Amino acid sequence: MAKKEVLTDLWVYEMLKEANIDLHPQGSNIKEINKALQSASKAGTGKVGFPEYCGVVKDFVLIVENKADVSQHVKRNDKDIISNDVTSIKNYAVNGALFYGKHLSQNTSYKKIIAFGVSGNKKRHKISPIFIDERGGYKELEDVETFTLFNEKNIDEYYTKNILKEQTPEEKTTEEILKDAASLHEDLRNYGSIQDKDKPLIVSGILLALREMEHKGFSIDSLTGDQTTTDGEKIYEAIEKNLKRANVSPQVKKDKLLSQFLVIKDAKAINEVNPTLEKTPLKHYTEFLYENIYKNIKYIDSAEDYLGRFYSEFMSYSGGDGQTLGIVLTPKHITELFCDLAELKPTDTVFDPCCGTAGFLISAMHDMLQKTNKQNQQEDIRKNQLYGFEMQAYMFTIATTNMILRGDGKSNLEQEDFLKQNPAQLQLKGCTVGMMNPPYSMGSKSNSSLYEINFTEHLLNSITKGGKVIVIVPQSSMTGKTKEEQAIKENILKHHTLEGVITLNKNTFYGIGTNPCIAVFTAGIPHYKDKEVKFINFEKDGFEVQKHRGLVETIEAKDKKQHLLDVWFDRIEAETKFCVKTTIEAEDEWLHSFYYFNDEIPTEADFEKTIGDFLTFEFSMIMQDRSYLFDKEEK
Repeated sequence: MAKKEVLTDLWVYEMLKEANIDLHPQGSNIKEINKALQSASKAGTGKVGFPEYCGVVKDFVLIVENKADVSQHVKRNDKDIISNDVTSIKNYAVNGALFYGKHLSQNTSYKKIIAFGVSGNKKRHKISPIFIDERGGYKELEDVETFTLFNEKNIDEYYTKNILKEQTPEEKTTEEILKDAASLHEDLRNYGSIQDKDKPLIVSGILLALREMEHKGFSIDSLTGDQTTTDGEKIYEAIEKNLKRANVSPQVKKDKLLSQFLVIKDAKAINEVNPTLEKTPLKHYTEFLYENIYKNIKYIDSAEDYLGRFYSEFMSYSGGDGQTLGIVLTPKHITELFCDLAELKPTDTVFDPCCGTAGFLISAMHDMLQKTNKQNQQEDIRKNQLYGFEMQAYMFTIATTNMILRGDGKSNLEQEDFLKQNPAQLQLKGCTVGMMNPPYSMGSKSNSSLYEINFTEHLLNSITKGGKVIVIVPQSSMTGKTKEEQAIKENILKHHTLEGVITLNKNTFYGIGTNPCIAVFTAGIPHYKDKEVKFINFEKDGFEVQKHRGLVETIEAKDKKQHLLDVWFDRIEAETKFCVKTTIEAEDEWLHSFYYFNDEIPTEADFEKTIGDFLTFEFSMIMQDRSYLFDKEEK
């Protein structure tokens, strides 16, 4: 038993280290806390007593108490309250953690204490946090998978959301942005009768024009409703200047973009003075964006980041949700997860052949820029390491504008049909990472080239040998029921390696009605027969649907994501209900649900419950004169 507890101690130490939390084992290096522990005996004798780990993060005391087996996790009394008798405190993790937490709340000046009862091992464990205030009152919190939420970066947000039950400044900002996006959407409809696909073009064009204010190349006051030189022409001229300033090249690309922004000049209704507004709708939209975006930077240091967030929210709100624009936009938390799974390096070159609004490329750019302080390398990332194709002209314009708003106008975005490109030619670009959210539900037996799995194979053939390819596709794509899909899957394994598939939250694309998954491949290396592939069930990802807000990130999302990455990179093992490692065949359904088996050994409590349930059922049937159900037939 002692050996098991030592192994648990070591595993917990690794978890704390990974979360960047420095706690002291068996005592504390903080004088006040260490003095209090001199009288913290679990037996109540007033002698010394130490939890496994103890320390301070910001103004929070963190305490960890371990037990080697999950059966020793918590003991409750008949009223479902954590027992505080000496035996329970000594033998159960949560009970011991709570005891130490209350002792420190009464014997130190610290007012915020979080105690963790931890039991089990790397593969099967429970981590239960409890918040204890300065008066010894406590609140049980939701179990977590890691300690990530309690490091210096996250602990204040955790406290605000989970303990105070209040909004964080970041949430308030998001709520304001959502309201602004909704309001602008209504105004575009009411005052301009603008088509859905033109709304993002008008907004992105105005945002580009507003950037020229910094260079005295544009003024809102100049928008007078004059019909000789209309407001739309003035905004268009500012857009042209800003594209030149952003060094968008070649000229043909700039011309394509400008042709899409012609709607700002040509739409008559938005260029005439509206009697209700007493100005042109274009001036109203421009003032709105200026007042609510440029002058409303409350919590975010970077103006461009704030602009980018508004732009993304507006796209998803007003016609950019995939249903009216005919494209499924990838949520930011998924684009960021792709970067983590790819383990991006600042030397990587990233290619997205179906780039939509350039979400993957933006996340990849930010990820790589954060990993280097060298200015020349950062410039190289922006200029030479981001490639994208987008077939639809208006979406290509939005993607390029989005990149400019996020601090880059030089990306190698092209308006091209990916499937018509020679993958061998694309491979010469030297892209080491491919990311893609292909068009959904377009393929059929009569047109198998549009199956998502065909897009996947085409991307794999376009990336350098040993490079990573990550795609988000419907689960049906990994099932591959048709002969054509089966043949493509077989061909993929002949030339490339499947590393794993992650089943996602069914609401990831909220409102679209697609059950998605992420597939990760290594390009150019054949899949050998004994290769173990990971299949993960990540449906519980910490995101939930909230009324009027859509899919919302809860505080648990960071913890869930960290656990996923720990399992993916083999830092810890997981139960088969979360991850199955197995060899595969092309005809298999490449999903967790296909390979899952329950390897959990029932506990004594499980056995007792099952027997109890059966006896209760048998007694109930006998009382209803149905004892014949239990008669054994003679054979």
